[in-house]
Amino acid sequence: MSLSIRNQLPGIVTAVTAGEAMATVTVRLDGGQDVTAAITREAVRDLGLAEGSAVRTLVKSTEVSLATGSVDGLSIRNRLRGTVREITTGGAMASVRIATEGGELTSAITREAVAELGLEPGSSVVALIKATEVSLAVD
Repeated sequence: MSLSIRNQLPGIVTAVTAGEAMATVTVRLDGGQDVTAAITREAVRDLGLAEGSAVRTLVKSTEVSLATGSVDGLSIRNRLRGTVREITTGGAMASVRIATEGGELTSAITREAVAELGLEPGSSVVALIKATEVSLAVD
């Protein structure tokens, strides 16, 4: 199956906390960072997820926000530090490729945001991804 989701980061499930309808799944990415996904309990069962399961985290590039430093006071759990590798701008939007430890992310943000943040190749950034925007897949 082919997916249009560019951000696919491999990792291992380190924790599954299930409620009645939803579950949180913590994944240790190959680069050593932790990512939390909030998915349905049914998805955990259907995918057979448990501690030690190999998974790919899937995040659409439009769900990856960027910051140029530490951001306090946000409920966003997933914060991955990286470096801007490449920026492709169009009339309204930009695609920003970010190198992280053990992987790469793409963020689709507005062209204005690129200018306001002063992003350029080599800039240090923090990718911000809400747990509800992280899907999981097994091979």
